Amino acid sequence: MRAFVWLAVVVATAGSAYADDPKFVYGNFSDVKDVKKPEWTASAEAGLVVTTGTTDSTTATGGFKVSRKEGNNKLALEASGTYAKTGTLVLNDLNGNGTIDSTDELVERDQITAETLASKARYDRFLTSDNSLFVAALAGRDLPAGKDATFGGQIGYSRQLYKSKTSTTTGEIGYDFSREDLTVGPPISVHSGRVFIGHKAQLLAGADLDASIEALTNFNRETLPTGQDGGAFNDTRVNLRVAISAKVSNSIAFQTSLESHFDNRPGPLTLPSGSAPFAMGFVPPAAEVETIMKVSLIYTFLQPPPAPKK
Repeated sequence: MRAFVWLAVVVATAGSAYADDPKFVYGNFSDVKDVKKPEWTASAEAGLVVTTGTTDSTTATGGFKVSRKEGNNKLALEASGTYAKTGTLVLNDLNGNGTIDSTDELVERDQITAETLASKARYDRFLTSDNSLFVAALAGRDLPAGKDATFGGQIGYSRQLYKSKTSTTTGEIGYDFSREDLTVGPPISVHSGRVFIGHKAQLLAGADLDASIEALTNFNRETLPTGQDGGAFNDTRVNLRVAISAKVSNSIAFQTSLESHFDNRPGPLTLPSGSAPFAMGFVPPAAEVETIMKVSLIYTFLQPPPAPKK
């Protein structure tokens, strides 16, 4: 919550707009219709939080985005990651009496509480001012959620639902395939239907909103190591993201984002090394809901020239 308050202060003091502030166009024909030659855009982001003392913790986030536009075509690459490690004090029972008798029996144990990676390559072919087709390849990792690696792809149809001078809303529908290599048990394949709604808006000069919600549900039966029912339409997933960014220069911006991920059939729970093992045949599921809140510095190091004034 403090991060959102801090960002509000940054937004309030952002001052005047920059001449080349981007107009929000979200996967629609206007994104490429005036492009006469290839245009590249690239940005990188990073965030870091470190605490020491009674509890030591380190949280790092990072990512990049690259896109190329030409004619009625757009190719975009993006990747992001989050890593969090926390050191907590646990009992090292030297005398075996089951209690802590001195500080000598307290040792610090590191636990990885977040280790997520996500990458995506997407190609859009714009058909009209409001309609386009897309295909994408995805790869990722979420170790605490029981997913050692995930690979997959998407294909579908995108339509611009609403557009004004300062905002754009886009909807997508299509097919999603995912292969999940779990930390317990054999890999599983998931064939899903996908629905997506994205909204981008300029809140005020130099401040932008990027919000989206994505829902997927499986068509096939899955054999899950947790013993849960993996029948059709039981593995429903919902991904929500809200981000607010504030520009401080032509190429630098601060961003606060909140992500929430719901998985009705999560992967197997993964405990830190050194923990007591689960009983034979007992594989509990990870949490159904995960949230990530980030404050990042974004640097845009490659962008097309501003459009000429009319």
